[in-house]
Amino acid sequence: MAWLTLIADTDAEHAEALSEALLDRGALSVDLLDADADTPDEQAIFGEPGEPPPGVWQHNRISALFDNDMDVVGILQGAATSVGLDNVPVYRIETLEDDDWVRLTQSQFEPIPISPRLWIVPTWHTPSDPAAINIVLDPGLAFGTGSHPTTRLCLRWLDSHMAKGVSVLDYGCGSGILAIAALKLGASFAVGVDVDKQAVIASRDNALANHVSAVEFFLPDAAPKAEYDLVVANILTNPLRMLAPLLAGATKQGGNIVLSGILQEQAEDVMAIYGEWFDLAEPVFEDGWSCLSGRKR
Repeated sequence: MAWLTLIADTDAEHAEALSEALLDRGALSVDLLDADADTPDEQAIFGEPGEPPPGVWQHNRISALFDNDMDVVGILQGAATSVGLDNVPVYRIETLEDDDWVRLTQSQFEPIPISPRLWIVPTWHTPSDPAAINIVLDPGLAFGTGSHPTTRLCLRWLDSHMAKGVSVLDYGCGSGILAIAALKLGASFAVGVDVDKQAVIASRDNALANHVSAVEFFLPDAAPKAEYDLVVANILTNPLRMLAPLLAGATKQGGNIVLSGILQEQAEDVMAIYGEWFDLAEPVFEDGWSCLSGRKR
């Protein structure tokens, strides 16, 4: 059996209503994504302490799944009218063939070598090197599986530079991978913070799966107010700009900071901001992404 996937772009005003209207008219599922993802116009939607919860993107891409006998165009026209759109959004329709989706998804995620001694290993794989430091992590609802360049850049920094016995703050922890890696590499304890409740839950589950206990995960307002030997933040440029005073304040004098989620062309701008508090090393780049690091004066 095959399915039909409707992909349509719309604005922030109509995105959620149009998604609901498609579900009401027979869509099996609907995803809402940033239409500008992986471009310089990518928009972070986040909520920090004291701010309202995240909203939706300015340019939204709706992906809706339908049975293959549905009149998808007619459904989209009706949904658009019902939410007050004068014109049908720009759209395309793709055919999604039937397959063993579990096996297909798993086949896309092989063990990832970060360094000769550090690997990311999905639960359905046997570690390639049982003697290595193997972080057990499956793709899930939270960002951070080791497959993205920004995560690899941060992991390589930890593998090469982190001192034993340090305290670590992983701000924007996602799956918890950086906090877990830090503990396996010798940190004394770690704290992870994320604005997404699901990320906090996923991080706690991943810590249990990796048998690390000296770690706690929090939403921002519940996080302890403390200073750490090492602060790691793998998020995006806009929140990194806004969070600079907070992250600098969470770093001990003489401590280190590691920042990623920054496009290569944005590195100098972020370095100029964090240079107020830190002596920064030369940035490291991979596939158009940056990793910045420095020591607090």
